[in-house]
Amino acid sequence: MTWNELLARLPLIAILRGATPHEAVDVAEVLADAGFLCVEVTLNSPEPLRSIAALRARFEGRLLIGAGTVLEAGEVTAAAGAGAELIISPNTDSSVIEATKAAGLISLPGVFSPTEAFAALSAGADGLKLFPAEAASPPVLKAMAAVLPAGAPIFPVGGIEAAVMASWRAAGAAGFGIGSAIYRPGRPLSEIRGRATAFVEAWEAL
Repeated sequence: MTWNELLARLPLIAILRGATPHEAVDVAEVLADAGFLCVEVTLNSPEPLRSIAALRARFEGRLLIGAGTVLEAGEVTAAAGAGAELIISPNTDSSVIEATKAAGLISLPGVFSPTEAFAALSAGADGLKLFPAEAASPPVLKAMAAVLPAGAPIFPVGGIEAAVMASWRAAGAAGFGIGSAIYRPGRPLSEIRGRATAFVEAWEAL
């Protein structure tokens, strides 16, 4: 699974924050069965590098595996060593973006203003994570997209529910990062499956 394939087919990133390595694999299996193509393990989860390594080994070619909440260049190196293919941050840090690109990985840093967005793209970012989306709005995204380089993919993240995807998409969202609306530690796999399926169906209906 490549970044371009993800953008073209189903640009939804399932965020596993707080998952253990064993749970991450079980949840990812459910997500993949529902149609998801990308899973992110945040580095503030228990043993995140073990989770990333296990996911890469299990889903090579089937899922794009991301490392999230990456705050330092050294964490990029560690995540790359574990098998991460996509580096996601809540903020814009040029050293993290540059380390990501030097490692040959996909860079998706967090931005909340045009200034941060332009800085991230100048540093080499492959896309932008609009975060926290709860504090923004589709009109904000539309205004940002109007001045950013054409084709720069923007992923709203934070508080995304299936019911709001259409308005964000109409404003220019290329995809979404989805956290607690799908996964929380301890949530039954059957419920995760239902939630993931609802998001896939909502995207396909857009």
